Amino acid sequence: MIEDDFYATVKLKSGEEIFAKVAASEEEDRTMLIVSNPIMISEVKSRIGIVGYKFEPWLKTTTEDMFIINLQDVLTLSESSDIEMIMMYQSYVRQSYKEKRNQSKPNRRMGYIANVNDAKEILEKLYKSS
Repeated sequence: MIEDDFYATVKLKSGEEIFAKVAASEEEDRTMLIVSNPIMISEVKSRIGIVGYKFEPWLKTTTEDMFIINLQDVLTLSESSDIEMIMMYQSYVRQSYKEKRNQSKPNRRMGYIANVNDAKEILEKLYKSS
């Protein structure tokens, strides 16, 4: 059974802190969290203090947007009702979806495509000729 989703900050036992849309799911004898588009937020500081926040995906090498976290791996969970934080999160998620859709694959019209060995050979010839 999946409970209604909500926005929350999740502190994992590993020390990571993520912000995401969260839903709790109970299956058999364990509770799991289904997190959607988890992000890590860090403060950007200057000499005058905090000037903003930096949003980054929690996992940078995947295109997945939903993850399951065992509740045993969670240190604490805090539901967020901070409208400003939720709006920034939603804006970040929308922007990342747009970027994913607009990513184009390299092709010959963009320029020369070479493998590493060919590129190395060409660059060595250029270097030796100069």
